[in-house]
Amino acid sequence: MAISREPYAKVTGDLTSDSVLLTGVTGFVGMELLVRYLERTDRRVYALVRGDSDQEVTARVEHTLLSLFGADHPYAERVVAVRGDITHPGFGLRGYSNDELAERVSEIVHGAASVSFELGLEASRAINVEGTRQVLEFGERCHQRGGLRRLSYISTAYVAGEYVGRFSEDELEVGQCFRNAYEQSKFEAEHLLAHARSRIPITVLRPSIVVGERDSGWTSSFNVLYWPLRAFAQGAYVALPARREALVDVVPVDYVADAIFALSQAPEAEGSTYHLTAGESAASVGELVELATEHFKRPAPRLIAPQVYHYVLHPLLVRASPDQRYRRALARSKVFFPYFAMAVVYDDRRSRVALRSAGIRPPPLRHYFNRLVEFALAAEWGRRPISRITATRHTAPPSMRWLGQGAPARSVVSR
Repeated sequence: MAISREPYAKVTGDLTSDSVLLTGVTGFVGMELLVRYLERTDRRVYALVRGDSDQEVTARVEHTLLSLFGADHPYAERVVAVRGDITHPGFGLRGYSNDELAERVSEIVHGAASVSFELGLEASRAINVEGTRQVLEFGERCHQRGGLRRLSYISTAYVAGEYVGRFSEDELEVGQCFRNAYEQSKFEAEHLLAHARSRIPITVLRPSIVVGERDSGWTSSFNVLYWPLRAFAQGAYVALPARREALVDVVPVDYVADAIFALSQAPEAEGSTYHLTAGESAASVGELVELATEHFKRPAPRLIAPQVYHYVLHPLLVRASPDQRYRRALARSKVFFPYFAMAVVYDDRRSRVALRSAGIRPPPLRHYFNRLVEFALAAEWGRRPISRITATRHTAPPSMRWLGQGAPARSVVSR
C-alpha cells in the first residue's frame, strides 16, 4: 500500500460537517499537526483544551497560533477552542453538547497524553487509558451522528517495552515488561483501540523518540534525548549505562507530523498500525556519543554494563560529585538511561512503503543533530522558550547563533 496523493495537496471539506477534532493541540506534536491541518486543508479545526475558563482556553489557543504563525496569520476563524478534558465523561464539555460537536466532526486525531516517565501508573492510566476511552466513546458518537471517517491515535513505539528482537507493526502483546508507567499505559490504551476497531475506523501511529525539526531544530519539549545531552554538555557524565551497538531510535517532529497527516487522510491506512521510527536510519549509542563529543568538545564517557552502573557506579558518582547541579543532572538522567541499552528493533516496513511515494522519510540523526543542539543551547534547554515562527524565519546554515539576538516570542506548551 502506498499513498499516491502529493503530501501538500490541499484537502477541502465542508466547514460545518467535515471538521477535525484535535486533542493535545497545544503540545509539541499537536502544534505541528495543527500547522498541517491549517496549511494543507480548508477544514475547521476544533481544539479540545483544558482550562479553568473559556477565556483561558481561548488564550492558550491564540498563543499557540501566534507561536506557530506570527501575528498576521489567517487561521483564527478556522480554529475553534473547545473547553474540555479527555479524562472526564463526555469531555466535560463547556459551551457544546456532545451531540452537537459530534455532528460537526468527521475526523479525530487523539494526541493528548501524559508523556512523563516519572508519573505513577494510576495517574498515567487516568490520562492515557481513560482519556483514550473517552475519545473512543466520542468517536462512536460521531460515527452514529454523521459518520466518522477516521480516528487517528498517536501511540508510541515503546509499547514494545523491554522486548528483545524485531517488533513488527502488527504486534502488540508479546510478553514484554515495561520500563515505566508511560509505556504500560500507552500499551493498555492500544488494547482499547484494538477492541474498538470493529466499530469505528482507526489508525494507530507509533513514533519513537521525537526531537526538534530537522531544519530549524525547534522544539517546545526538552525531554528524553535532551536531558542526557544537557548533562553531558555540563560535564556530568564520566560513564553511562549503555551498549555501544544499541539503537537510539530518534525522529524529527516534522517527519512525525507529516506522516501522521498523510496516513490519517489515506483511506487505505484505515485499520492499520504504523511505526513512525528511524528504522534502518536509526543511530547507535556509539554514533550518538561521537556526535555529542564532537559538538561539545568533551571526552567520551565510558560505556558500562547497565547493571554494574546502576547498582555500583551511579550511587558513587552522585555522592562523589562536588557540584549539586551535576548531582541533580545525574539523578534526573537516570530515568532516561534505559533507552540507551535497548535490544529491540522497530520494524517500520509498512510505514516506509506507505509513505515512500509521498516523499516522507525519516532522516539519519547525524544530518540534523547539530541543529538540534544549537537550538537547545539558544533556548537554554527550555528555560528561554523560542517560538516556532521565530525559529523557522531565521533558519539558515551553518548555525543559529542569531537566536541570541533580541527577545523571541514565547511559545506555549501544554501538559
